[in-house]
Amino acid sequence: MSISTRKSALSGLALLGTSALLLAGCAAAPDAETPSTDSASDFLPCMISDAGGFDDQSFNQLGFEGLMEASDALGVTPITVESADETVYASNTSNLIDQDCDLIIAAGYLLADATSEAATANEDVNFAIVDDNSIDLPNVKPITFNTAEAAFLAGYAAASYSKTGVVGTYGGIPIASVTIFMDGFVEGVDYFNEQNSADVSAIGWNVDTQEGAFTGGFAAGVDSKTQAQNLIDQNADVILPVGGPIFLSAIEAITDSGKDIALIGVDGDLAENATSGNELFLTSVLKDITLAVSTVVTTAADDDFDATPYVGTLENEGVGLAEFHDFADKVSPDLQGELDEITAGIVDGSIVVESISTPQ
Repeated sequence: MSISTRKSALSGLALLGTSALLLAGCAAAPDAETPSTDSASDFLPCMISDAGGFDDQSFNQLGFEGLMEASDALGVTPITVESADETVYASNTSNLIDQDCDLIIAAGYLLADATSEAATANEDVNFAIVDDNSIDLPNVKPITFNTAEAAFLAGYAAASYSKTGVVGTYGGIPIASVTIFMDGFVEGVDYFNEQNSADVSAIGWNVDTQEGAFTGGFAAGVDSKTQAQNLIDQNADVILPVGGPIFLSAIEAITDSGKDIALIGVDGDLAENATSGNELFLTSVLKDITLAVSTVVTTAADDDFDATPYVGTLENEGVGLAEFHDFADKVSPDLQGELDEITAGIVDGSIVVESISTPQ
């Protein structure tokens, strides 16, 4: 199962076209809608990034593209705030409130405290937050994804592809929006073993203890490269880095090793979207953040905002698995059919994917 990504020229053009605007510092998947009134032209949507920035090739960028997609359709110019680090989340949110934003979208769990405080103090402003469902306020809409389901498929695919019998994962920070990928991935490997009488090992994460390998942040660098190298040293030949651009350091570790090792991306289709190492991606676990954000913006502009959480699933195509791209001729010819059957089983409930981080 795959979700087509909105790549084309949108990302580059959007980032270029809005650079002057950057300040310092369980419903079914909805279809995009066209606002029904002229009031949309007076609507001001805004977005604040976490420290990863809008060019992280991950959830910040995908959310940004959703904002731009909706804003273009509405004929409005959004305001965006790029956060240099976590110390400016609250002040950047206040800046957007002071500029009379009608809807403020927070890109990521790390903005939860700033969003909650701002929404409590400003009941007339609507907010949405990606990858967090901890805020229960009538003016805050959670945008979440049951990525364990899609990561389960990725784990199964990784185990099927592995030649060494070892696959691995590591994350940025041990938070729900990260560990949910790791839960699904390991469970998918386990399911492959059960169905095929195999013995592929999944290292880097223990579902039962909820303990594993983490870099301590979402930035590429030495810590991420070290975690990737640790997995490589344990003979892993498929690696799932979960945490925005930390995958860039995994690419470096694989390149330096000279070994035949595949990566699995997260959020977007990194075989298409990554700025380097595209040929290393076996597949990617997809979250259609772009569509979710675009729809929230459009409905809010149409005076139809509500705080009902959006949860992307395999059933509503809010999550999915990317194509195999350069690996299409390298995976088992039976793999896609097996994944299709597993997808159907997850959707109808006959295959249960469990994660303590599954959004409700």
